[in-house]
Amino acid sequence: MMLVDTERMIPVTKLQKELTRRIRDISEGGSPLYILKNNEMEAVMLAPAEYEYLMNLSELIEQYEISDVITKRMKNYKRSKNIQWQELKQL
Repeated sequence: MMLVDTERMIPVTKLQKELTRRIRDISEGGSPLYILKNNEMEAVMLAPAEYEYLMNLSELIEQYEISDVITKRMKNYKRSKNIQWQELKQL
């Protein structure tokens, strides 16, 4: 469940009227803006630096997940059970 500052929620119709001011506010270090459509969260607007941070964090988590998969697979790895590439091509 995501915690959202309700003061940072704005209906899309109101955002259309205040777009320039809201973008300036966010780019100057303001908190993300949660955009509502029919009283449901439709989108989140945030500063480019925060977006980049989240993308980097997501990539880092993915790398840890891949590392975890490799570590688990290596626990059962037995070099003696390797198959030569030439044998594999003939299958």
